[in-house]
Amino acid sequence: MVRLFDVVLNLGEDESLLPRRAAELLNVPVEHVRVERLVRKSLDARRNRPPRFVYVLDVSFPDEEGVVERVGGKLKLKPMNESTAPPVVRKAPAPERRPVVVGSGPAGLFASLTLASRGIPVILLERGRPLQQRIADTTSFWEHGILDPESNVNFGEGGAGTFSDGKLTTRLRDSRIGMVKRVLVDFGAPPEILTDGKPHVGTDRLRQVVAEFRRELIRLGCEVRFGAKVSDILVRRGEIAGVVVNGSEEIRTGHLVLAIGQSAADTYRRLMERGMQLEAKPFAMGLRVEHPQELINRIQYGRWCTRPELPPADYFLAVNVPGLNRSVYTFCMCPGGQIIGCSSEKGGVVTNGMSLYSRSSPFANSAVVVNVRKEDFAGPSPLSGISFRREWEEKAFALGGRDYHAPAQRLTDFVYEKESRDVGPTSFRPGVAVAPLREVLPSFVYGALRKGLVLFEQKMPGFLTSEAVLVGVETRTSSPVRILRGEDGQSLAVRGVYPCGEGAGYAGGIMSSAVDGMKAAERIVNSLA
Repeated sequence: MVRLFDVVLNLGEDESLLPRRAAELLNVPVEHVRVERLVRKSLDARRNRPPRFVYVLDVSFPDEEGVVERVGGKLKLKPMNESTAPPVVRKAPAPERRPVVVGSGPAGLFASLTLASRGIPVILLERGRPLQQRIADTTSFWEHGILDPESNVNFGEGGAGTFSDGKLTTRLRDSRIGMVKRVLVDFGAPPEILTDGKPHVGTDRLRQVVAEFRRELIRLGCEVRFGAKVSDILVRRGEIAGVVVNGSEEIRTGHLVLAIGQSAADTYRRLMERGMQLEAKPFAMGLRVEHPQELINRIQYGRWCTRPELPPADYFLAVNVPGLNRSVYTFCMCPGGQIIGCSSEKGGVVTNGMSLYSRSSPFANSAVVVNVRKEDFAGPSPLSGISFRREWEEKAFALGGRDYHAPAQRLTDFVYEKESRDVGPTSFRPGVAVAPLREVLPSFVYGALRKGLVLFEQKMPGFLTSEAVLVGVETRTSSPVRILRGEDGQSLAVRGVYPCGEGAGYAGGIMSSAVDGMKAAERIVNSLA
């Protein structure tokens, strides 16, 4: 059996033709070829030529005539006698005091599942509320501008990923990636995420996954608690001894997984007070740009844009701005999605993008951001990046009318420094207020964005249009803080503490956060062994 790359189907061709296409590449009779597994499916939609689907297949066939040797130099063939070894995790007895996991985002959930599936049930503490109540609280914020600081897009069951596009793309090369996807499918994610080149779940399907996750953790003996904010940690002789919940209840433990997410500014401050080592970290900030999805389809697919086989088109753009020594790039692009308010602290406006599984919204949106360096922060404090982004979130709140409406401007008006009279339709909730966005951006971000957007037009003609709207601000691209840890995954300052995920500064997105949570759990198991 071999892994065969670059097997192509044109628009309108059915997947039943895959064995024939594989046979043509191998130059063997089609009746000799058997497709054992569809490994990957991706869309090749380069402009000015018909889009096509490209497959990676595991195929088997008799090799009496030395086919592999004959065509191996011409095709991308990979013998299937190699496999990626799973991580080595020893068997270990459950400790006397159960491990505590803080945070129920991807890192916390997968850390909890990894431990529980090895007979070590945990106490999972989530400061926010259960899924259904959290959905109601978030809907109230979007519809009426009523923010609950403990139950919103960032805090609550499932973490920030619950209200997202659910993209599963990652640059990681890790055997755990496949394990994470299989768990998600088992819990209700669409099966095609196992093979799609750009897999996504959608916020509606993610809610099903999160609900099933909790049921499985409880079945495995975990204690899952909501409204349980870790207000302090207990340290004895440089080792974790326990946590304090809601300012009063003590829970003793010798193993603490910190999967707090990047929005828990109060938790970062308390960790510093208890001697944890943190450092400031670069991140990126900017705005959200929203186009009609039909326009993006026309730009990307050309005259084939109406073909029903094609998904809503996406894009990725990146440029280095000459003379400014800054990069401008798109991030978290949501085709067929919407822009949402995801404030977690009162008096600040934060934007993000999300979409449903169907991606059926008439809008396409993406973050357009500029790299921010540590030198841009005011002062040497490890939390200076938190203060930096908070400053601009508060300015956006004030400029938007102090009711969580976001300031917005037409894309062309922003680039050419004109005042917008209106912005036309936009998906943003709770709503927008027409305003000059230069007032909610650092000068270097504003300057880089204006020049970068012009360069985007050169790469993707039609992008720079008055039909597009910019909404601000986008500040939660990644954590501006890192909780320092050693090669064993433990905090450099407090033994037994395992910082992981996006909030610890070691991951970004669902997949890398989930893998980082799994690694933390595996290290705990190995330490117990």
